[in-house]
Amino acid sequence: MTTTSRQMILGMHLGTGYGSQANAWRAPGVDPAAYTDIEAQVRYARAAERGTIDFLFLPDNLAITPSMGEGIPQATIDPVVTVAALARETSRIGFVVTGTTTFNEPYNIARQYKALDVTTHGRFGWNAVTTADPAAAANFGQTIAERPVRYGRAHEVIQAVQALWGSWGEEAWTRDKDSGRFVDLDQVRPVGLRGEYIASQGPLPIPPSEQGQPVIFSAGGGEYGLTIAGRYASGVIGAAFTIEDARAQRRAARQAAHRYGRNPDEVKFFAGLMPLIGSTVEEALARRRHLDEVSAPRRVPYLGAMLGLPLEPEQVDRPLTDAELADARPSGFDPRSQRALEVARQGWTIRDILAHGVIDYHPTPVGPPCVVADYMQEWFEAGACDGFWVSPDVNEDGIDTFVDEVVPILRERGLFHEDYQGTTLREHLGAPAQYGLDPRVWQEAS
Repeated sequence: MTTTSRQMILGMHLGTGYGSQANAWRAPGVDPAAYTDIEAQVRYARAAERGTIDFLFLPDNLAITPSMGEGIPQATIDPVVTVAALARETSRIGFVVTGTTTFNEPYNIARQYKALDVTTHGRFGWNAVTTADPAAAANFGQTIAERPVRYGRAHEVIQAVQALWGSWGEEAWTRDKDSGRFVDLDQVRPVGLRGEYIASQGPLPIPPSEQGQPVIFSAGGGEYGLTIAGRYASGVIGAAFTIEDARAQRRAARQAAHRYGRNPDEVKFFAGLMPLIGSTVEEALARRRHLDEVSAPRRVPYLGAMLGLPLEPEQVDRPLTDAELADARPSGFDPRSQRALEVARQGWTIRDILAHGVIDYHPTPVGPPCVVADYMQEWFEAGACDGFWVSPDVNEDGIDTFVDEVVPILRERGLFHEDYQGTTLREHLGAPAQYGLDPRVWQEAS
């Protein structure tokens, strides 16, 4: 048994009614109508909570994606409505919902998200993002602004939202029947913020939750994204395909927090993970081959581009030739391509190379539960992350498999808790208390 004083934090992706794979809706045992079935989502949330997963991560999409005709939508029908339903059927697991700063006003965000935080008893978090999709902009009668404008607005929105969250004083709600005084209005104050892009008077008529206010998450990288992560985020959702890259992303987020006067340990970095679990590698690959039976041939040219080879769909059921392997070169523009070449060199057919998840949007360890646990332990102990956000391939059975077969191994090795240590998302993350604006960040931003 491996023991460690540091334990990983685990989130789970619950973006659709089906799972992370585009063809999850066609998997055996999956109800193809699960997209609108809240009872299915409740079942998945309860399974994750049974495994003491720290939070569910719900992305959002403000436009129909081009692939939706054959694949699954990228988000629930509405993540806020979904969380409101899931919270009634769970008691400890946290929820992190993506919400755009580009097409929302701060008062709407502040009111809706703080209401969710109160009704979930302090289990709510906001993944604050900007939106760069022209189709989404068109749904709001707008066009996409340049990045400096989008992020300038994002900073103003987040600061206004946090100010509104703190505008109802922590001791303002007196509820004194004898005196007849419901609220001490001297402690409920307007914020009166006006910036270049937004304005809000306030105050917000909602008291604090058990954790004070929602936790901020960030999913953006790069120079602009790090300003969001460094100033406001307690959790950063990352996308890395090597330990070295994950270390660099985690280090960058921590350094950004330090630049803005925060303790770097306040920021937790989560690496993405898309496990493909079976009792053997072959069983796991058979599971993915079934899901990708129709789509795999269409992906062959994309794999070819990753490896610098002219591959065609009709070649899907043969391995790469010795000559092709000699000519193959990983693309310098795709961090997944080195892994694709490693799998190809093992002699698998092109269909099986694809079944290894080499073009998934997060790393895909393949095989028995111990393989997934080994992978997670290696990354965690190497300092590549503070935890993971796990994307099951098919929710209907994939969540239970991870909870029942991977989580016990992590617990046995001392890498994951036996039970929840707190009741709020802030406690699950080890995030510091905050109510209203962080004065360290506000002073720097003013």
